[in-house]
This record gives sequence, C-alpha cells and structure tokens, in this order.
Amino acid sequence: MKAVVAFIVILAGLAPLKWKFEKHVDANYGSSDILHYAIDLRERVGQTAFIAILGGFRSVVADLLFIDAHFAWERVDWSHLLLRMRQVTMLQPHVTMFWDIAAWHMAWNASTAAANDTSLSPAGRKRLQREYIELGRDFLERAVANNPKNPQLYEALGRLYRDKLNDHARASENFFKASRLPDCAAYDERFAAYELSYCEGREREAYDHLRSLYDRGEKERLPTLIARLHLLEEKLNIPPASRIPAK
Repeated sequence: MKAVVAFIVILAGLAPLKWKFEKHVDANYGSSDILHYAIDLRERVGQTAFIAILGGFRSVVADLLFIDAHFAWERVDWSHLLLRMRQVTMLQPHVTMFWDIAAWHMAWNASTAAANDTSLSPAGRKRLQREYIELGRDFLERAVANNPKNPQLYEALGRLYRDKLNDHARASENFFKASRLPDCAAYDERFAAYELSYCEGREREAYDHLRSLYDRGEKERLPTLIARLHLLEEKLNIPPASRIPAK
C-alpha cells in the first residue's frame, strides 16, 4: 500500500511538468524536431521522480512504471514509453528483461512505426527510424555495461547489429562474447561465425571458425553452416581434397 501511495505522489508531482512540456512543444516545435526535444526534456524531468523512491520501493515502483510503459505501447506513445523504460532500467539495472524489452520497443516497434509514418517525408521517415534504432542500441550498450557477464544481452545486441544496422562485424563480436559466458545459448558461437563470414576481408578467419565447428561432429553440421562453408570454400579456393563433402 505504501508503494502505491508513493507512486501516486510521484505521478502527481510530474503532472504539471508534463503539461508544461507538452504545451511548450505544441507552441514551439514541429513534428520533425519533437523526438530529440522530448527525449532530452522528459528524461531530465523524469529524474526528479527518483528522489522520492526509497530503498525497498525501487523494485515495486519499477514494476508499476513498467506497466505504465506497456500502456504507452498500446496507445503508440513512443516518447512516454521511452521515458518510462529509462526510469525502469535506472531503477533496476540488473534485470535483463527490462533492458531487452526497452531495446525491442525502440529498435523494432518504434522504428517500424516510423518507417510506415506517411505523415513524414521519405527522408524524415528514414531519419526517425534510424534514431529509434539507435535508442535501442543505446539501451543494450548500457545493459551490457551494467551486466557484463550476461550472455543474453550480448546476444540481443548481436541481433540488433545484424538485423537493424547490417553491421556483421559488430554482430559477430557480440555473439562471440555471448558464447564465451556461462549459460550462453548453444547457437551463439555458430551465429558469431555466420556473421563473420559476411565480413569482407575476414573470409579466411570465418572459414577456419566454421570448419572447426563442422569438425566437432554431426550436431554442428546444420544446413546454414554447411552452406556458408561451401561458399567460403569457393571464394578461398580451398583444395578439393580439403573441402567438406557435398550434400
């Protein structure tokens, strides 16, 4: 009950500031500028809430703010969702789920919405899409900084570099880091090698890595791994006697 009261007090304290912020934005900023202004000002406004949060209330308030973030997602209010997820991750920096979901909302959901926003010019859509992806990347970079031994966060960062930024080298690097930690996924090392195989100039390194996986036995000899090996064998002119069997 005390936690709920504390949360209500926080929201009441923020309400006038929120109203002033929205009035100022409506009067002075166009849609193309609102994201940067909202992120900057709402982030600073949000910090005042943390002063009122004491000890044992941190996890409870974080959960309440996370619920509010979910409501923001349902009404497609990306600025409010961003504010809430920044508050949540600040309160609970060692909870993997919060970082992962925050990045997912920004880099996948908000960026997709921006890409499909017909009220913006094509250039505006592309720019806003990239900004949301960068916000997702920032969440995961800070997640890793706070949780350097968590393989799930390196894996999430690897997926973002692979799927959203088309940066195969950074994707490989993060999948590889994940693969070297306890409790990593069985596919992390394989994904690191796959991504490396797309990096210009690193084909030999990728081939050696993929071949070492192949040589471990049938469990590693998946269709994608075999296909990437065959492609690299051709590109590197591997002698026929040293190539893996064709299938």
